[in-house]
Amino acid sequence: MKANCWMGRNTVEVRDVPDPKILNSRDAIVRITSTAICGSDLHLLDGYVLTMKKGDILGHEFMGEVVEVGPSVSNLRVGDRVVVPFPIACGNCSACEHEMFSLCENSNPNAGLAEKFMGHAPAGIFGYSHMLGGYPGGQAEYARVPFADIGPIKIENELPDEKVLFLSDILPTGWMGAEMCDIKPGDVIAVWGAGPVGQFAVASAYLMGAERVISIDRLPYRLKIAERAGAETIDYEDVDVQEALLDITAGRGPDACIDAVGMEAHHPNPAMYAYDRTKQATRMETDRPYALREAIMACRNGGTVSVIGAYAGFVDKFPVGTFMNRSLTLRSGQCHVQRYLKPLLRRIENGDIDPSFVITHRLPLRDAPRGYDMFKNKVDDCNKVVLSA
Repeated sequence: MKANCWMGRNTVEVRDVPDPKILNSRDAIVRITSTAICGSDLHLLDGYVLTMKKGDILGHEFMGEVVEVGPSVSNLRVGDRVVVPFPIACGNCSACEHEMFSLCENSNPNAGLAEKFMGHAPAGIFGYSHMLGGYPGGQAEYARVPFADIGPIKIENELPDEKVLFLSDILPTGWMGAEMCDIKPGDVIAVWGAGPVGQFAVASAYLMGAERVISIDRLPYRLKIAERAGAETIDYEDVDVQEALLDITAGRGPDACIDAVGMEAHHPNPAMYAYDRTKQATRMETDRPYALREAIMACRNGGTVSVIGAYAGFVDKFPVGTFMNRSLTLRSGQCHVQRYLKPLLRRIENGDIDPSFVITHRLPLRDAPRGYDMFKNKVDDCNKVVLSA
């Protein structure tokens, strides 16, 4: 089959690879009809997530048709149309029983490797390094789906792929980012990052009852998409974000702040940007936490900072003093996607949200390298790329 493979830093290639096979009785094989390039994939492309190997198949946002099931999979049949959540979860461990599926205790075969970096191991993730399981991803013609009796959700209506594909990751991730803010009527929410996840966080915050949502970014086309979702916008290259948020909130600060940026944030101050870029390049820190620092500083006293942007390791100059002295709450996590699949599918079916609004580019799988280049370098106002196998 054809698959998009990581071949080294800033290099991906569509190559011929062996077809996946059933390896466990709870496996299924899915013929992929739609898959997407995620902002988190760019962290892999840029070499900031450790333990990638040449030839690894990328991709963790995908859906398709079941073509084979293992003998223990009774909930799926050949021909079923499914969306596959990006965290792989067994459904039986303590974490899964508490619906913390991205922390599954049984799905990461390389847990020992993850423990060296993180202290404890999270779940396995499709196409996202050997530290997180070494599972082949979904930017391919076919994929093996472990624990298929727990993960995939059947799509039993005529909704097109583009309306349901993002149940695999970014829609639930944006939703969870807003949910962790414990939004109450009248709340003001600030969202750093107006990429697809940030855009879904904006939409989710409004669906949860926020009165005002402010989207912070530097790219005009992304801010326009956020505006269409109802957000007020701040271009951080034009104004001081802290001052702008104080003006908007009468000096109080947002009730909650969502970091939807993660480890490769940018900063308009050349000296500050150079500081973290240098430390990152020399591996004295792994992540650039500009958005996280700013969110913590901007949040009102006693507020919540919700982190859904992906981080890989260690950051410098974490503002622990303001975090502690102002009674802030920090909440974070890879999304527990399985928890949100059914309720969010119902919202799509009811017309509460049409997730396809984030898509700007559609390409065949063979053009995945071009899609990565467009997405990374923001060519042609590229917001979200969907690939068809």
